[in-house]
Amino acid sequence: MKKIYIAGFDVFSQDAPEIGKKLRDICMKYGFIGLFPLDNECSNAEEIFSANIGMIQDCDIIAANMNCFRGLEPDSGTAFEIGYAYALGKDLYCYLSDNRTLREKIGEKDAQGMWVEDFGFPLNLMISVPSRLIYGSFEACIRQIRYDEDNKIQE
Repeated sequence: MKKIYIAGFDVFSQDAPEIGKKLRDICMKYGFIGLFPLDNECSNAEEIFSANIGMIQDCDIIAANMNCFRGLEPDSGTAFEIGYAYALGKDLYCYLSDNRTLREKIGEKDAQGMWVEDFGFPLNLMISVPSRLIYGSFEACIRQIRYDEDNKIQE
């Protein structure tokens, strides 16, 4: 059974353990093992980092919550995890509820007067290009992963 690392800011929710269980249950419903960062028992930042890196190394697929967190961009820790997983050759799936492009969401320039890229993506190109973008819920993302896995061309 393939393993999915569940990346995202859900770990910061007050009910994160319950959310993690729900997300793992959805993975199981579609025939995957879900790895939620809080599954690790860690007491400091270094242990959390090492444990999460280990989970990413151990998984086959990343399902990342790329909805905005604390502003107009996704969680920076999740962005790091996606980049690390990409470097390892993992399959990347990013789900978000808002499919408007960055320009549609922010405008030509942001509040600091910086240009906003215009490639037609809802996320920065460094995330959008290597990832499969899914518009909708975590379950919609896992359902798409199941579909893609079931329909891979056998080599």
